[in-house]
Amino acid sequence: MATPQYGVVLLDIEGTTTPISFVHDVLFPYVTENIKQFLESRWDDPAVQAHVRAIAEQADKDIKSGIDLAVEVNLDEGSVSEIQHAVVENVKWQMEADRKVGALKGLQGYMWQFGYKSGDLCGVMFADAVEAIKQWVRTGRKVYIYSSGSVEAQKLIFGYSDHGDLLGYISGHYDTKIGSKVESTSYTAITSDIGIEPERVLFVSDNIREIQAADAAGLQTVLSIRPGNAPVAPHAFAVSSDFTTIPH
Repeated sequence: MATPQYGVVLLDIEGTTTPISFVHDVLFPYVTENIKQFLESRWDDPAVQAHVRAIAEQADKDIKSGIDLAVEVNLDEGSVSEIQHAVVENVKWQMEADRKVGALKGLQGYMWQFGYKSGDLCGVMFADAVEAIKQWVRTGRKVYIYSSGSVEAQKLIFGYSDHGDLLGYISGHYDTKIGSKVESTSYTAITSDIGIEPERVLFVSDNIREIQAADAAGLQTVLSIRPGNAPVAPHAFAVSSDFTTIPH
């Protein structure tokens, strides 16, 4: 278990602060069910066009890399409706494959903005995670987020949560632009960016490979145990299903 000497808490989201089912049963279907209408109604939006270009560029890389079943998006051929159809099919293919590429996450995050702001989406948080975050901040600790989801998507979950706007409790956000979550160098980069010694940072995640990487970088760690999380093989790491019991 963590020692109370830590000064910073670094939290994962999916399966840690938020049920894994929220991402897979709410956020992802929102994209697949609405993307066709979203593109048709906002096609001339410069931000949408930027995301579409990013999807097309990623598709070109995938095809040149020989990735099986990659869907081409050619912006120079076909009608607008044909290009939109190609983007829809590409996004659905990528999501079915559970890809973590930036182009996909960027478009997803942009769509989620409209969903949260319209009230169609609301970030779901574990109550004990919310209380623990507040306790950490009250005791002078800083809380940061490190998730494979984009920083923009992270802010939406915390800003439009079922416990209200929690962004005021969060000191900063990191996504995979700083590095893979299963590489120890990513955690070294984060602690360096924050300006704190690794041993004074507590990292909480449901992913054992991420816990191992953070541990290798010298961070304190706690493995999150939540309903719906993948089973974990025997290990020597501290675990928690109620973050308010982690020593503060």
